[in-house]
Amino acid sequence: MEKKLIPYSVYLPIEYHTKLKELAKQRKASVLIRNAIGMLIDGSDSFTTGYNSGLQDAAKVIYDCEEAQMIAVKGKDLGVVLSERIEELKK
Repeated sequence: MEKKLIPYSVYLPIEYHTKLKELAKQRKASVLIRNAIGMLIDGSDSFTTGYNSGLQDAAKVIYDCEEAQMIAVKGKDLGVVLSERIEELKK
């Protein structure tokens, strides 16, 4: 589930930079940019991208859940098992 993220610089118009700074205060800027880049690179439509993003967010919540990490199923904690199952739903 954990992926290595690599920093990348991009030049933006001042108005985009200002809006991204506001999103950064809400901890949403990086996710927004990653999703937009992923959508462009994958060439997928907005619905599929939003659907897959929602699944990824749900999988992360479960993966990070401390209670789910306390329960093991066949040698894997429940958070990992459920996260993997959710990831299988991606289109």
